[in-house]
Amino acid sequence: MTNAETKNQPLSQHVMRKLTAILSADVKGYSRLMSADEMTTIRTLATYREQMTVLIRQYHGRVIDSPGDNLLAEFASAVDAVQSAVEIQRELKQRNETLPSEQRMEFRIGINVGDVIVEGERIYGDGVNIAARLEGLADGGGICISGAVHEQVENKLQLTYANLGEQTVKNIARPVRVFRIILDPHDTSAGEEPSDRSPPLPLPDKPSIVVLPFLNLSGDIEQEYFSDGITEDLITDISKLSGLFVISRNSAFLYKGKAVRPEHVSKELGVRYMLEGSVRKAGNRVRITAQLIDATTGYHLWAERYDRELQDIFAVQDEVTQKIVTALKVQLTPSEQERVGRAPTNNLEAYDFFLRGLEYHAQRTQEANTKARQMFERAIALDTQFAAAYAMLGRTYLTQLAFQLGQRELAVEQLLAFAQRAVALDDTLSVAHETLAYAYLGQKQHDQAIAAAQRAVALDPNSADAHVTLGEVLCFAGRPGEALALVEQAMRLNPRYPTSYLWALGQAYAFLGRTEEAIAAVKRVIVRNPDHVTAHVMLAVILSETGRTEEARREIAEVLRINPQFSLTNVRERIPYKDPAALERMVTGLQKAGLQ
Repeated sequence: MTNAETKNQPLSQHVMRKLTAILSADVKGYSRLMSADEMTTIRTLATYREQMTVLIRQYHGRVIDSPGDNLLAEFASAVDAVQSAVEIQRELKQRNETLPSEQRMEFRIGINVGDVIVEGERIYGDGVNIAARLEGLADGGGICISGAVHEQVENKLQLTYANLGEQTVKNIARPVRVFRIILDPHDTSAGEEPSDRSPPLPLPDKPSIVVLPFLNLSGDIEQEYFSDGITEDLITDISKLSGLFVISRNSAFLYKGKAVRPEHVSKELGVRYMLEGSVRKAGNRVRITAQLIDATTGYHLWAERYDRELQDIFAVQDEVTQKIVTALKVQLTPSEQERVGRAPTNNLEAYDFFLRGLEYHAQRTQEANTKARQMFERAIALDTQFAAAYAMLGRTYLTQLAFQLGQRELAVEQLLAFAQRAVALDDTLSVAHETLAYAYLGQKQHDQAIAAAQRAVALDPNSADAHVTLGEVLCFAGRPGEALALVEQAMRLNPRYPTSYLWALGQAYAFLGRTEEAIAAVKRVIVRNPDHVTAHVMLAVILSETGRTEEARREIAEVLRINPQFSLTNVRERIPYKDPAALERMVTGLQKAGLQ
Protein backbone atom coordinates (compact mmCIF):
# COMPACT_ATOMS: atom_id res chain seq x y z
CA MET A 1 0.00 0.00 0.00
CA THR A 2 1.52 3.31 -1.07
CA ASN A 3 1.33 6.57 0.81
CA ALA A 4 -1.28 7.72 -1.73
CA GLU A 5 -3.55 4.78 -0.93
CA THR A 6 -4.36 4.74 2.81
CA LYS A 7 -7.15 3.91 5.19
CA ASN A 8 -8.57 6.43 7.59
CA GLN A 9 -6.56 6.54 10.78
CA PRO A 10 -8.37 6.41 14.15
CA LEU A 11 -8.88 9.77 15.82
CA SER A 12 -7.22 10.41 19.14
CA GLN A 13 -5.96 13.36 21.09
CA HIS A 14 -2.44 12.66 19.81
CA VAL A 15 -3.33 12.85 16.10
CA MET A 16 -2.10 15.96 14.28
CA ARG A 17 -4.18 17.20 11.36
CA LYS A 18 -3.90 19.98 8.82
CA LEU A 19 -5.54 21.31 5.66
CA THR A 20 -3.31 20.98 2.61
CA ALA A 21 -3.29 20.69 -1.18
CA ILE A 22 -2.22 17.22 -2.32
CA LEU A 23 -0.75 16.36 -5.72
CA SER A 24 -0.70 12.69 -6.72
CA ALA A 25 0.93 11.49 -9.94
CA ASP A 26 1.72 8.20 -11.66
CA VAL A 27 2.85 6.97 -15.07
CA LYS A 28 0.27 5.87 -17.62
CA GLY A 29 1.09 2.39 -18.96
CA TYR A 30 4.12 1.96 -16.69
CA SER A 31 4.00 -1.87 -16.78
CA ARG A 32 3.99 -1.84 -20.59
CA LEU A 33 6.99 0.51 -20.67
CA MET A 34 8.90 -1.68 -18.19
CA SER A 35 8.20 -4.88 -20.09
CA ALA A 36 9.34 -3.27 -23.36
CA ASP A 37 12.62 -1.75 -22.09
CA GLU A 38 13.25 -1.87 -18.36
CA MET A 39 16.53 0.06 -18.19
CA THR A 40 15.41 2.89 -20.48
CA THR A 41 12.15 3.22 -18.54
CA ILE A 42 13.97 3.43 -15.22
CA ARG A 43 16.36 6.10 -16.55
CA THR A 44 13.53 8.14 -18.06
CA LEU A 45 11.50 7.89 -14.85
CA ALA A 46 14.45 9.11 -12.77
CA THR A 47 15.02 12.08 -15.11
CA TYR A 48 11.35 13.04 -15.23
CA ARG A 49 10.90 12.68 -11.49
CA GLU A 50 13.90 14.94 -10.90
CA GLN A 51 12.37 17.62 -13.15
CA MET A 52 9.00 17.27 -11.39
CA THR A 53 10.70 17.72 -8.02
CA VAL A 54 12.38 20.92 -9.22
CA LEU A 55 9.04 22.37 -10.38
CA ILE A 56 7.28 21.30 -7.19
CA ARG A 57 9.88 23.10 -5.10
CA GLN A 58 9.72 26.12 -7.39
CA TYR A 59 6.03 26.46 -6.44
CA HIS A 60 6.73 26.05 -2.73
CA GLY A 61 5.70 22.40 -2.51
CA ARG A 62 7.51 19.35 -1.17
CA VAL A 63 7.71 15.77 -2.37
CA ILE A 64 6.46 13.44 0.36
CA ASP A 65 6.97 10.05 -1.25
CA SER A 66 7.82 8.50 -4.64
CA PRO A 67 7.39 4.72 -4.58
CA GLY A 68 7.50 2.87 -7.92
CA ASP A 69 6.13 5.14 -10.62
CA ASN A 70 4.11 7.24 -8.13
CA LEU A 71 4.85 10.67 -6.74
CA LEU A 72 3.04 12.39 -3.85
CA ALA A 73 3.54 16.06 -2.98
CA GLU A 74 1.85 18.71 -0.85
CA PHE A 75 1.44 22.47 -1.10
CA ALA A 76 0.22 25.13 1.30
CA SER A 77 -1.72 26.68 -1.61
CA ALA A 78 -4.07 25.08 -4.17
CA VAL A 79 -2.99 27.76 -6.65
CA ASP A 80 0.65 26.71 -6.28
CA ALA A 81 -0.27 23.04 -6.64
CA VAL A 82 -2.18 23.63 -9.90
CA GLN A 83 0.48 25.93 -11.36
CA SER A 84 3.12 23.35 -10.55
CA ALA A 85 1.09 20.58 -12.20
CA VAL A 86 0.52 22.63 -15.37
CA GLU A 87 4.24 23.41 -15.65
CA ILE A 88 5.11 19.76 -15.06
CA GLN A 89 2.85 18.58 -17.88
CA ARG A 90 4.13 21.23 -20.28
CA GLU A 91 7.76 20.42 -19.50
CA LEU A 92 7.26 16.65 -19.80
CA LYS A 93 5.37 17.07 -23.07
CA GLN A 94 8.36 18.89 -24.56
CA ARG A 95 10.72 16.20 -23.31
CA ASN A 96 8.48 13.44 -24.73
CA GLU A 97 8.61 15.02 -28.18
CA THR A 98 12.34 14.23 -28.32
CA LEU A 99 11.77 10.52 -27.63
CA PRO A 100 10.55 7.66 -29.87
CA SER A 101 6.82 7.08 -29.36
CA GLU A 102 7.37 3.74 -27.62
CA GLN A 103 9.58 5.38 -24.95
CA ARG A 104 7.42 8.40 -24.14
CA MET A 105 6.34 8.61 -20.52
CA GLU A 106 3.11 10.40 -19.63
CA PHE A 107 2.13 11.20 -16.06
CA ARG A 108 -1.45 11.47 -14.84
CA ILE A 109 -1.96 14.05 -12.09
CA GLY A 110 -4.73 14.44 -9.53
CA ILE A 111 -5.02 17.37 -7.08
CA ASN A 112 -7.24 17.67 -4.03
CA VAL A 113 -7.54 20.02 -1.07
CA GLY A 114 -8.42 18.22 2.12
CA ASP A 115 -7.91 17.59 5.80
CA VAL A 116 -5.09 15.08 6.34
CA ILE A 117 -3.43 13.28 9.22
CA VAL A 118 0.23 14.16 9.79
CA GLU A 119 2.69 11.56 10.99
CA GLY A 120 6.26 12.85 10.89
CA GLU A 121 7.02 13.69 7.26
CA ARG A 122 4.06 11.70 5.95
CA ILE A 123 0.36 12.46 5.48
CA TYR A 124 -2.66 10.13 5.40
CA GLY A 125 -6.43 10.08 5.07
CA ASP A 126 -9.26 10.68 2.62
CA GLY A 127 -7.70 13.93 1.43
CA VAL A 128 -4.77 11.91 0.06
CA ASN A 129 -6.93 9.05 -1.23
CA ILE A 130 -9.15 11.40 -3.23
CA ALA A 131 -6.08 12.93 -4.92
CA ALA A 132 -4.98 9.41 -5.89
CA ARG A 133 -8.43 8.64 -7.32
CA LEU A 134 -8.45 11.88 -9.31
CA GLU A 135 -5.09 10.88 -10.74
CA GLY A 136 -6.73 7.67 -11.98
CA LEU A 137 -9.43 9.68 -13.78
CA ALA A 138 -6.89 11.83 -15.62
CA ASP A 139 -5.58 11.09 -19.10
CA GLY A 140 -1.88 10.58 -19.75
CA GLY A 141 -0.38 14.08 -19.73
CA GLY A 142 -3.55 15.41 -18.09
CA ILE A 143 -4.69 16.90 -14.76
CA CYS A 144 -7.90 16.32 -12.82
CA ILE A 145 -8.81 18.43 -9.78
CA SER A 146 -11.51 18.19 -7.14
CA GLY A 147 -14.34 20.67 -6.74
CA ALA A 148 -12.61 22.00 -3.64
CA VAL A 149 -9.51 22.85 -5.68
CA HIS A 150 -11.62 24.37 -8.45
CA GLU A 151 -13.24 26.76 -5.98
CA GLN A 152 -9.79 27.92 -4.86
CA VAL A 153 -8.26 28.48 -8.32
CA GLU A 154 -11.16 29.26 -10.69
CA ASN A 155 -10.82 33.04 -10.48
CA LYS A 156 -7.08 33.17 -9.83
CA LEU A 157 -5.58 31.30 -12.79
CA GLN A 158 -6.08 31.84 -16.52
CA LEU A 159 -7.04 28.24 -17.21
CA THR A 160 -10.02 26.47 -18.77
CA TYR A 161 -11.78 23.68 -16.90
CA ALA A 162 -14.05 20.87 -18.12
CA ASN A 163 -16.71 19.93 -15.59
CA LEU A 164 -16.85 16.13 -15.43
CA GLY A 165 -19.63 16.15 -12.83
CA GLU A 166 -19.80 14.05 -9.69
CA GLN A 167 -17.77 10.85 -9.82
CA THR A 168 -18.06 7.86 -7.50
CA VAL A 169 -14.55 6.80 -6.53
CA LYS A 170 -13.31 3.71 -4.74
CA ASN A 171 -13.31 3.72 -0.91
CA ILE A 172 -14.78 7.25 -0.74
CA ALA A 173 -18.32 7.34 0.66
CA ARG A 174 -19.59 10.43 -1.16
CA PRO A 175 -19.25 11.29 -4.88
CA VAL A 176 -16.48 13.76 -5.73
CA ARG A 177 -16.99 16.72 -8.04
CA VAL A 178 -14.26 16.50 -10.71
CA PHE A 179 -12.85 19.03 -13.16
CA ARG A 180 -10.33 18.43 -15.93
CA ILE A 181 -7.82 21.18 -16.71
CA ILE A 182 -7.72 21.82 -20.46
CA LEU A 183 -4.05 22.39 -21.22
CA ASP A 184 -4.66 22.87 -24.95
CA PRO A 185 -7.05 25.81 -25.53
CA HIS A 186 -8.17 24.16 -28.79
CA ASP A 187 -8.93 20.83 -27.11
CA THR A 188 -12.33 19.52 -28.22
CA SER A 189 -12.40 16.27 -26.26
CA ALA A 190 -15.53 15.13 -24.52
CA GLY A 191 -16.51 15.03 -20.91
CA GLU A 192 -17.73 18.51 -20.01
CA GLU A 193 -21.25 19.15 -18.93
CA PRO A 194 -23.43 20.84 -21.55
CA SER A 195 -23.24 24.20 -19.78
CA ASP A 196 -19.48 24.21 -20.31
CA ARG A 197 -19.66 23.45 -24.02
CA SER A 198 -21.29 24.68 -27.18
CA PRO A 199 -25.08 24.22 -27.51
CA PRO A 200 -26.31 20.60 -27.89
CA LEU A 201 -26.31 19.28 -31.44
CA PRO A 202 -29.78 18.61 -32.88
CA LEU A 203 -30.90 15.03 -33.44
CA PRO A 204 -30.94 13.86 -37.09
CA ASP A 205 -34.18 12.88 -38.82
CA LYS A 206 -33.27 9.18 -38.65
CA PRO A 207 -32.24 6.87 -35.78
CA SER A 208 -28.83 8.06 -34.60
CA ILE A 209 -26.24 6.12 -32.62
CA VAL A 210 -22.70 6.17 -31.24
CA VAL A 211 -20.75 3.01 -30.39
CA LEU A 212 -18.54 3.79 -27.39
CA PRO A 213 -15.19 1.97 -27.06
CA PHE A 214 -15.78 -1.46 -25.52
CA LEU A 215 -13.95 -1.98 -22.25
CA ASN A 216 -11.01 -4.39 -22.20
CA LEU A 217 -11.66 -6.74 -19.27
CA SER A 218 -8.93 -9.21 -20.16
CA GLY A 219 -6.66 -7.97 -17.37
CA ASP A 220 -3.91 -7.35 -19.94
CA ILE A 221 -3.33 -3.94 -21.46
CA GLU A 222 -1.74 -5.69 -24.44
CA GLN A 223 -5.25 -6.89 -25.37
CA GLU A 224 -6.47 -3.32 -25.77
CA TYR A 225 -6.11 -3.54 -29.54
CA PHE A 226 -8.61 -6.42 -29.58
CA SER A 227 -11.42 -4.63 -27.72
CA ASP A 228 -10.78 -1.49 -29.80
CA GLY A 229 -10.90 -3.61 -32.95
CA ILE A 230 -14.26 -5.12 -32.00
CA THR A 231 -15.61 -1.60 -31.45
CA GLU A 232 -14.29 -0.41 -34.79
CA ASP A 233 -15.76 -3.41 -36.62
CA LEU A 234 -19.19 -2.76 -35.11
CA ILE A 235 -19.01 0.89 -36.15
CA THR A 236 -18.00 -0.18 -39.66
CA ASP A 237 -20.89 -2.67 -39.89
CA ILE A 238 -23.68 -0.34 -38.82
CA SER A 239 -22.15 2.61 -40.67
CA LYS A 240 -23.05 0.86 -43.93
CA LEU A 241 -26.77 1.20 -43.16
CA SER A 242 -28.39 4.17 -44.92
CA GLY A 243 -31.29 4.08 -42.44
CA LEU A 244 -29.00 5.01 -39.54
CA PHE A 245 -26.95 8.09 -38.58
CA VAL A 246 -23.70 6.76 -37.06
CA ILE A 247 -21.04 8.82 -35.29
CA SER A 248 -17.53 8.08 -36.54
CA ARG A 249 -14.79 6.24 -34.73
CA ASN A 250 -12.72 9.38 -34.08
CA SER A 251 -15.41 11.06 -32.00
CA ALA A 252 -16.51 7.84 -30.29
CA PHE A 253 -12.99 6.99 -29.13
CA LEU A 254 -12.53 10.33 -27.36
CA TYR A 255 -14.77 8.84 -24.67
CA LYS A 256 -12.41 5.92 -24.13
CA GLY A 257 -11.58 5.41 -20.48
CA LYS A 258 -13.88 8.22 -19.36
CA ALA A 259 -16.90 8.03 -17.08
CA VAL A 260 -19.81 9.22 -19.22
CA ARG A 261 -23.44 10.08 -18.75
CA PRO A 262 -25.72 9.00 -21.60
CA GLU A 263 -27.57 12.32 -21.66
CA HIS A 264 -24.29 14.22 -22.01
CA VAL A 265 -23.16 11.99 -24.87
CA SER A 266 -26.50 12.55 -26.57
CA LYS A 267 -26.17 16.34 -26.38
CA GLU A 268 -22.48 16.49 -27.27
CA LEU A 269 -22.73 14.25 -30.33
CA GLY A 270 -26.34 14.85 -31.33
CA VAL A 271 -27.45 11.20 -31.14
CA ARG A 272 -30.33 9.41 -29.49
CA TYR A 273 -28.85 5.95 -28.93
CA MET A 274 -25.62 4.68 -27.41
CA LEU A 275 -24.10 1.19 -27.61
CA GLU A 276 -21.57 0.24 -24.94
CA GLY A 277 -20.04 -3.01 -23.81
CA SER A 278 -16.96 -4.97 -22.83
CA VAL A 279 -14.65 -7.68 -24.16
CA ARG A 280 -12.86 -10.38 -22.18
CA LYS A 281 -10.49 -12.53 -24.24
CA ALA A 282 -8.82 -15.55 -22.64
CA GLY A 283 -7.14 -18.19 -24.75
CA ASN A 284 -9.60 -19.39 -27.38
CA ARG A 285 -12.63 -18.03 -25.54
CA VAL A 286 -14.16 -14.57 -25.70
CA ARG A 287 -16.94 -12.97 -23.69
CA ILE A 288 -18.64 -9.92 -25.12
CA THR A 289 -21.32 -7.91 -23.38
CA ALA A 290 -23.31 -5.21 -25.14
CA GLN A 291 -26.19 -2.95 -24.21
CA LEU A 292 -28.17 -0.46 -26.24
CA ILE A 293 -29.31 2.67 -24.38
CA ASP A 294 -31.68 5.46 -25.27
CA ALA A 295 -29.22 8.22 -24.30
CA THR A 296 -31.94 10.88 -24.09
CA THR A 297 -33.70 9.02 -21.27
CA GLY A 298 -31.12 6.53 -19.97
CA TYR A 299 -33.54 3.66 -20.74
CA HIS A 300 -31.88 0.32 -21.64
CA LEU A 301 -33.45 -1.11 -24.79
CA TRP A 302 -31.62 -4.44 -24.54
CA ALA A 303 -28.53 -6.07 -23.07
CA GLU A 304 -26.84 -9.32 -24.01
CA ARG A 305 -23.82 -11.40 -23.04
CA TYR A 306 -22.07 -13.70 -25.50
CA ASP A 307 -19.73 -16.49 -24.31
CA ARG A 308 -18.23 -18.02 -27.42
CA GLU A 309 -15.21 -19.62 -29.00
CA LEU A 310 -12.92 -17.03 -30.52
CA GLN A 311 -13.66 -18.39 -34.00
CA ASP A 312 -17.28 -17.24 -33.54
CA ILE A 313 -16.28 -13.59 -33.12
CA PHE A 314 -17.73 -12.47 -36.45
CA ALA A 315 -21.02 -14.21 -35.73
CA VAL A 316 -21.26 -12.32 -32.44
CA GLN A 317 -20.65 -9.00 -34.19
CA ASP A 318 -23.36 -9.86 -36.70
CA GLU A 319 -25.80 -10.71 -33.91
CA VAL A 320 -25.16 -7.38 -32.20
CA THR A 321 -25.69 -5.54 -35.48
CA GLN A 322 -28.96 -7.40 -36.10
CA LYS A 323 -30.13 -6.55 -32.57
CA ILE A 324 -29.53 -2.85 -33.27
CA VAL A 325 -31.37 -3.06 -36.58
CA THR A 326 -34.34 -4.74 -34.93
CA ALA A 327 -34.47 -2.48 -31.88
CA LEU A 328 -34.30 0.71 -33.95
CA LYS A 329 -36.65 -0.62 -36.66
CA VAL A 330 -34.15 0.06 -39.44
CA GLN A 331 -35.19 -1.05 -42.93
CA LEU A 332 -32.30 -2.61 -44.86
CA THR A 333 -31.97 -2.40 -48.62
CA PRO A 334 -31.25 -5.69 -50.44
CA SER A 335 -27.60 -4.73 -50.94
CA GLU A 336 -27.27 -3.83 -47.25
CA GLN A 337 -28.74 -7.17 -46.23
CA GLU A 338 -26.08 -8.85 -48.33
CA ARG A 339 -23.16 -6.80 -47.00
CA VAL A 340 -23.95 -6.57 -43.28
CA GLY A 341 -22.34 -9.28 -41.20
CA ARG A 342 -19.96 -10.47 -43.90
CA ALA A 343 -16.78 -11.75 -42.25
CA PRO A 344 -13.67 -9.84 -43.42
CA THR A 345 -11.54 -13.02 -43.26
CA ASN A 346 -11.82 -16.65 -42.21
CA ASN A 347 -8.34 -16.63 -40.70
CA LEU A 348 -8.40 -15.52 -37.05
CA GLU A 349 -4.64 -15.05 -36.87
CA ALA A 350 -4.79 -12.76 -39.92
CA TYR A 351 -7.64 -10.86 -38.28
CA ASP A 352 -5.56 -10.45 -35.13
CA PHE A 353 -2.68 -8.91 -37.08
CA PHE A 354 -5.17 -6.69 -38.91
CA LEU A 355 -6.52 -5.33 -35.61
CA ARG A 356 -2.98 -4.65 -34.39
CA GLY A 357 -2.33 -2.81 -37.63
CA LEU A 358 -5.41 -0.64 -37.14
CA GLU A 359 -4.18 0.31 -33.66
CA TYR A 360 -0.79 1.41 -35.00
CA HIS A 361 -2.31 3.19 -38.00
CA ALA A 362 -4.56 5.29 -35.74
CA GLN A 363 -1.47 6.73 -33.99
CA ARG A 364 -0.47 8.75 -37.08
CA THR A 365 3.30 8.75 -36.47
CA GLN A 366 6.13 7.66 -38.73
CA GLU A 367 7.21 4.87 -36.38
CA ALA A 368 3.67 3.58 -35.90
CA ASN A 369 3.05 3.70 -39.66
CA THR A 370 5.99 1.36 -40.22
CA LYS A 371 4.62 -1.07 -37.63
CA ALA A 372 1.12 -0.84 -39.10
CA ARG A 373 2.51 -1.79 -42.52
CA GLN A 374 4.24 -4.82 -41.02
CA MET A 375 1.02 -5.96 -39.34
CA PHE A 376 -1.06 -5.61 -42.54
CA GLU A 377 1.62 -7.46 -44.52
CA ARG A 378 1.53 -10.33 -42.02
CA ALA A 379 -2.27 -10.44 -42.22
CA ILE A 380 -2.07 -10.70 -46.02
CA ALA A 381 0.60 -13.40 -45.81
CA LEU A 382 -1.88 -15.49 -43.80
CA ASP A 383 -4.89 -14.67 -45.99
CA THR A 384 -4.10 -13.50 -49.51
CA GLN A 385 -7.82 -12.74 -50.07
CA PHE A 386 -8.09 -10.28 -47.14
CA ALA A 387 -9.42 -7.19 -48.97
CA ALA A 388 -9.51 -4.82 -45.98
CA ALA A 389 -5.87 -5.62 -45.17
CA TYR A 390 -4.83 -4.69 -48.72
CA ALA A 391 -6.80 -1.43 -48.46
CA MET A 392 -5.16 -0.51 -45.17
CA LEU A 393 -1.73 -1.53 -46.43
CA GLY A 394 -2.30 0.97 -49.21
CA ARG A 395 -3.18 3.60 -46.60
CA THR A 396 0.26 3.22 -45.01
CA TYR A 397 1.75 4.44 -48.31
CA LEU A 398 -0.69 7.35 -48.26
CA THR A 399 0.58 8.22 -44.77
CA GLN A 400 4.14 7.94 -46.10
CA LEU A 401 3.25 10.47 -48.78
CA ALA A 402 1.80 12.78 -46.14
CA PHE A 403 5.08 12.60 -44.20
CA GLN A 404 6.95 13.15 -47.51
CA LEU A 405 9.17 10.14 -46.90
CA GLY A 406 10.95 7.99 -49.48
CA GLN A 407 10.39 8.02 -53.21
CA ARG A 408 7.07 9.64 -54.03
CA GLU A 409 6.58 7.78 -57.33
CA LEU A 410 7.09 4.39 -55.71
CA ALA A 411 4.70 5.23 -52.86
CA VAL A 412 2.01 6.34 -55.34
CA GLU A 413 2.47 3.12 -57.33
CA GLN A 414 2.15 0.98 -54.21
CA LEU A 415 -0.88 2.93 -53.04
CA LEU A 416 -2.61 2.34 -56.38
CA ALA A 417 -1.63 -1.33 -56.60
CA PHE A 418 -2.91 -2.25 -53.15
CA ALA A 419 -6.10 -0.21 -53.57
CA GLN A 420 -6.87 -1.91 -56.87
CA ARG A 421 -6.19 -5.31 -55.33
CA ALA A 422 -8.59 -4.56 -52.46
CA VAL A 423 -11.35 -3.45 -54.82
CA ALA A 424 -10.83 -6.52 -57.02
CA LEU A 425 -11.26 -8.75 -53.96
CA ASP A 426 -14.30 -6.90 -52.54
CA ASP A 427 -16.01 -4.24 -54.61
CA THR A 428 -18.39 -3.49 -51.70
CA LEU A 429 -15.62 -2.33 -49.35
CA SER A 430 -15.88 1.44 -48.82
CA VAL A 431 -12.36 1.92 -47.46
CA ALA A 432 -10.94 0.20 -50.56
CA HIS A 433 -12.63 2.71 -52.88
CA GLU A 434 -11.59 5.58 -50.62
CA THR A 435 -7.96 4.43 -50.81
CA LEU A 436 -8.30 4.08 -54.58
CA ALA A 437 -9.60 7.66 -54.79
CA TYR A 438 -6.43 8.99 -53.16
CA ALA A 439 -4.29 6.82 -55.45
CA TYR A 440 -5.95 8.26 -58.55
CA LEU A 441 -5.67 11.79 -57.12
CA GLY A 442 -1.95 11.27 -56.58
CA GLN A 443 -1.67 10.52 -60.31
CA LYS A 444 -3.90 13.52 -61.16
CA GLN A 445 -6.59 11.28 -62.65
CA HIS A 446 -9.41 13.41 -61.30
CA ASP A 447 -12.42 11.77 -62.96
CA GLN A 448 -11.39 8.32 -61.72
CA ALA A 449 -10.70 9.74 -58.25
CA ILE A 450 -14.15 11.33 -58.08
CA ALA A 451 -15.86 8.11 -59.17
CA ALA A 452 -13.98 6.06 -56.56
CA ALA A 453 -14.72 8.53 -53.77
CA GLN A 454 -18.39 8.70 -54.72
CA ARG A 455 -18.54 4.90 -54.59
CA ALA A 456 -16.96 4.97 -51.11
CA VAL A 457 -19.64 7.36 -49.82
CA ALA A 458 -22.44 5.32 -51.43
CA LEU A 459 -21.19 2.12 -49.77
CA ASP A 460 -20.75 3.77 -46.37
CA PRO A 461 -23.09 6.78 -46.10
CA ASN A 462 -22.00 7.37 -42.49
CA SER A 463 -18.26 7.44 -43.16
CA ALA A 464 -17.06 10.93 -42.28
CA ASP A 465 -13.64 10.14 -43.76
CA ALA A 466 -15.18 9.10 -47.08
CA HIS A 467 -17.09 12.41 -47.20
CA VAL A 468 -13.86 14.36 -46.62
CA THR A 469 -12.05 12.27 -49.23
CA LEU A 470 -14.71 13.10 -51.82
CA GLY A 471 -14.62 16.74 -50.71
CA GLU A 472 -10.84 16.98 -51.12
CA VAL A 473 -10.94 15.31 -54.54
CA LEU A 474 -13.68 17.68 -55.72
CA CYS A 475 -11.77 20.71 -54.44
CA PHE A 476 -8.64 19.69 -56.35
CA ALA A 477 -10.89 19.11 -59.37
CA GLY A 478 -12.17 22.70 -59.18
CA ARG A 479 -15.52 22.13 -57.45
CA PRO A 480 -15.02 23.79 -54.01
CA GLY A 481 -18.73 24.49 -53.40
CA GLU A 482 -19.60 20.80 -53.46
CA ALA A 483 -16.47 20.08 -51.43
CA LEU A 484 -17.52 22.46 -48.66
CA ALA A 485 -20.91 20.78 -48.24
CA LEU A 486 -19.25 17.37 -47.96
CA VAL A 487 -16.71 18.54 -45.37
CA GLU A 488 -19.47 20.13 -43.29
CA GLN A 489 -21.43 16.86 -43.40
CA ALA A 490 -18.29 14.99 -42.31
CA MET A 491 -17.91 17.35 -39.34
CA ARG A 492 -21.45 16.51 -38.28
CA LEU A 493 -20.79 12.78 -38.52
CA ASN A 494 -17.53 13.31 -36.61
CA PRO A 495 -18.09 16.28 -34.23
CA ARG A 496 -14.63 15.83 -32.68
CA TYR A 497 -13.03 15.91 -36.12
CA PRO A 498 -9.28 15.62 -36.72
CA THR A 499 -6.98 18.26 -38.18
CA SER A 500 -7.35 16.91 -41.72
CA TYR A 501 -11.00 18.04 -41.78
CA LEU A 502 -9.99 21.60 -40.91
CA TRP A 503 -7.43 21.54 -43.70
CA ALA A 504 -10.08 20.43 -46.21
CA LEU A 505 -12.42 23.13 -44.88
CA GLY A 506 -9.78 25.84 -45.22
CA GLN A 507 -8.91 24.80 -48.77
CA ALA A 508 -12.58 24.90 -49.82
CA TYR A 509 -13.03 28.35 -48.26
CA ALA A 510 -9.90 29.62 -50.01
CA PHE A 511 -11.11 28.59 -53.46
CA LEU A 512 -14.56 30.00 -52.78
CA GLY A 513 -13.02 33.39 -52.02
CA ARG A 514 -14.07 33.29 -48.36
CA THR A 515 -10.67 34.55 -47.31
CA GLU A 516 -11.08 35.31 -43.61
CA GLU A 517 -12.84 32.00 -42.99
CA ALA A 518 -10.04 30.22 -44.85
CA ILE A 519 -7.37 31.94 -42.75
CA ALA A 520 -9.19 31.07 -39.52
CA ALA A 521 -9.56 27.39 -40.51
CA VAL A 522 -5.94 26.99 -41.61
CA LYS A 523 -4.63 28.71 -38.49
CA ARG A 524 -6.60 26.21 -36.41
CA VAL A 525 -4.78 23.44 -38.28
CA ILE A 526 -1.43 25.00 -37.37
CA VAL A 527 -2.39 25.45 -33.72
CA ARG A 528 -3.17 21.74 -33.50
CA ASN A 529 -0.18 20.70 -35.62
CA PRO A 530 2.59 23.34 -35.92
CA ASP A 531 4.46 21.11 -38.40
CA HIS A 532 1.61 20.79 -40.91
CA VAL A 533 3.55 21.83 -44.04
CA THR A 534 0.61 22.22 -46.43
CA ALA A 535 -1.26 24.38 -43.91
CA HIS A 536 1.68 26.79 -43.75
CA VAL A 537 1.86 26.73 -47.56
CA MET A 538 -1.84 27.52 -47.98
CA LEU A 539 -1.68 30.27 -45.35
CA ALA A 540 1.35 31.83 -47.06
CA VAL A 541 -0.54 31.92 -50.37
CA ILE A 542 -3.66 33.52 -48.87
CA LEU A 543 -1.68 36.08 -46.88
CA SER A 544 0.44 37.09 -49.88
CA GLU A 545 -2.71 37.48 -52.01
CA THR A 546 -4.18 39.85 -49.43
CA GLY A 547 -1.06 41.98 -49.21
CA ARG A 548 0.12 40.68 -45.82
CA THR A 549 3.58 39.99 -47.18
CA GLU A 550 5.53 39.94 -43.91
CA GLU A 551 3.14 37.43 -42.38
CA ALA A 552 3.36 35.33 -45.56
CA ARG A 553 7.17 35.34 -45.34
CA ARG A 554 6.98 34.07 -41.77
CA GLU A 555 4.86 31.17 -43.00
CA ILE A 556 7.45 30.33 -45.68
CA ALA A 557 10.12 30.36 -42.97
CA GLU A 558 8.04 27.78 -41.10
CA VAL A 559 7.70 25.67 -44.25
CA LEU A 560 11.48 25.62 -44.69
CA ARG A 561 12.01 24.91 -41.00
CA ILE A 562 9.87 21.81 -41.31
CA ASN A 563 11.14 20.78 -44.76
CA PRO A 564 14.34 22.58 -45.84
CA GLN A 565 14.08 20.94 -49.30
CA PHE A 566 10.64 22.37 -50.05
CA SER A 567 10.54 24.35 -53.31
CA LEU A 568 8.26 25.59 -56.07
CA THR A 569 9.19 22.44 -57.95
CA ASN A 570 7.58 20.42 -55.15
CA VAL A 571 4.40 22.42 -55.56
CA ARG A 572 4.21 21.91 -59.31
CA GLU A 573 4.94 18.19 -59.06
CA ARG A 574 2.96 17.21 -55.98
CA ILE A 575 -0.14 19.39 -55.60
CA PRO A 576 -2.79 17.76 -57.82
CA TYR A 577 -4.96 20.66 -59.02
CA LYS A 578 -6.82 19.88 -62.22
CA ASP A 579 -6.95 23.49 -63.39
CA PRO A 580 -3.46 24.79 -64.31
CA ALA A 581 -4.62 28.28 -63.27
CA ALA A 582 -5.25 27.04 -59.70
CA LEU A 583 -1.74 25.62 -59.55
CA GLU A 584 -0.22 28.83 -60.91
CA ARG A 585 -2.18 30.78 -58.29
CA MET A 586 -0.38 28.74 -55.63
CA VAL A 587 3.01 29.22 -57.28
CA THR A 588 2.53 32.98 -57.70
CA GLY A 589 1.42 33.42 -54.10
CA LEU A 590 4.44 31.47 -52.83
CA GLN A 591 6.82 33.45 -55.03
CA LYS A 592 5.45 36.69 -53.57
CA ALA A 593 6.03 35.22 -50.12
CA GLY A 594 9.67 34.56 -50.98
CA LEU A 595 9.77 30.84 -51.82
CA GLN A 596 12.43 30.01 -54.43
